[in-house]
Amino acid sequence: MSDDRLMVSVSGVRGTVGGTLTADVARDFGSAFAAMLGAGKTVTIGTDTRPSGPMIRQAVTDGLLAGGVNVVDLGVATTPGCALMTVQLRTDGGVIITASHNPSEYNGIKFLQPTGPGLLASQAAKLKAIWQAGDFAPAQTPGVPCHDESTDERHLAAVRAVVDVDAIAARKFKVVVDSINGAGCRVTPKLMALLGVELVHLNATPDGDFAHKPEPIAENLTGLCDAVREHGADAGFAQDPDADRLVVVDEAGTFIGEEYTLALAVDYVLSRTPGPVGTNLATSRMVDDLVARAGVKVFRSPTGEANVVETMLANGCVIGGEGNGGVIDPRVVLVRNSLIGMALLLEAMATTGDTVSQRVSRIPAYVMLKTKMPCPAGVVAEIADRTRELFAQTPGATFDTEDGLRVDLPGAWVSVRESNTEPILRVMAEAATRDEAQALLDAVSTIARGVVGD
Repeated sequence: MSDDRLMVSVSGVRGTVGGTLTADVARDFGSAFAAMLGAGKTVTIGTDTRPSGPMIRQAVTDGLLAGGVNVVDLGVATTPGCALMTVQLRTDGGVIITASHNPSEYNGIKFLQPTGPGLLASQAAKLKAIWQAGDFAPAQTPGVPCHDESTDERHLAAVRAVVDVDAIAARKFKVVVDSINGAGCRVTPKLMALLGVELVHLNATPDGDFAHKPEPIAENLTGLCDAVREHGADAGFAQDPDADRLVVVDEAGTFIGEEYTLALAVDYVLSRTPGPVGTNLATSRMVDDLVARAGVKVFRSPTGEANVVETMLANGCVIGGEGNGGVIDPRVVLVRNSLIGMALLLEAMATTGDTVSQRVSRIPAYVMLKTKMPCPAGVVAEIADRTRELFAQTPGATFDTEDGLRVDLPGAWVSVRESNTEPILRVMAEAATRDEAQALLDAVSTIARGVVGD
């Protein structure tokens, strides 16, 4: 089933380059964002390393300038770097051209609030309405473009301000990082040099020629695991193309799993600064166990970084993020950030003397299984209804409908939701054993396939 839809959601705009995402579409979204902000405002704009990035960036810039909005061009930048610049330059918003973990034929446009994170759901809906209506026109006075090349230095300074650089440097760690030839290629070596870490850098050319499928999951990172073993490294890290997500490999070359990235950060931060934690409804219950151990609370939101950030701000959270490998440290910037994720784990190892595997052993273990399938428009509600019927008589079952449907059971949960970034349906299940998780995943997947095929 082929479903090449332009995805417009709280996570921004994504589509296939030259298919659903063209220069004209990008220009119109730039014009729509300008109309939403108003003439005379200023935005930052950056791009990851995808070959289509300069074309999409220029088209968005043209739309912004025509709408009277000034543009600060950051060039190639990570998503957290662009967000940080939006905050530090005190602009009225930001734009990052990236399709994150999507394959190379995709690109996207993510619009940022002045505080750094993506637009709130209400703001994203307003932007979409302006774009759909074509409710924009050239301003009497075009905007003015300029360039700023200080992103990496500002980002490194922000990380340095919140971690113990001397303690990390004293351990003389060796790490392997796979930057997948993405936006993290340039700033990551600078971070490791700052931290006194010996770096073995894989896929370190910022040309967007992805050496493997870009989603940082186990089957795509066998080369990283092998390199950790080959070089006798203390840890391995994998970034996605815009360097907001992070996955960890332990000192034995074992893939830890993207759900552990946030859990490792939460465990360490709460040991130093106990406080509330924010995450989404699709993140492992490892976080729940960690906050219970620390005597604090976890607050969950619908999937989408902006939703998590809104929840974090509302509840004064000291750390947060998403189980896809996204750590959000509000002391640096309110977006997922692979740089602070790496720095926090290295600091935890440096100050405790632990290895990665020892840090992992502190965290209660669950089995999370995931699957995805094509998702025609308008089917999620029926799938959710049938899933709810399936578990309606299960003792202890509770239901959350903020984001598709999540069913919480004693010791387990299962969810079904529509992706914000691809025309697919995601089904996830977590339990204490693989058999239990698989049974939950199979039950809901069977319902979903039945509806999709009806």
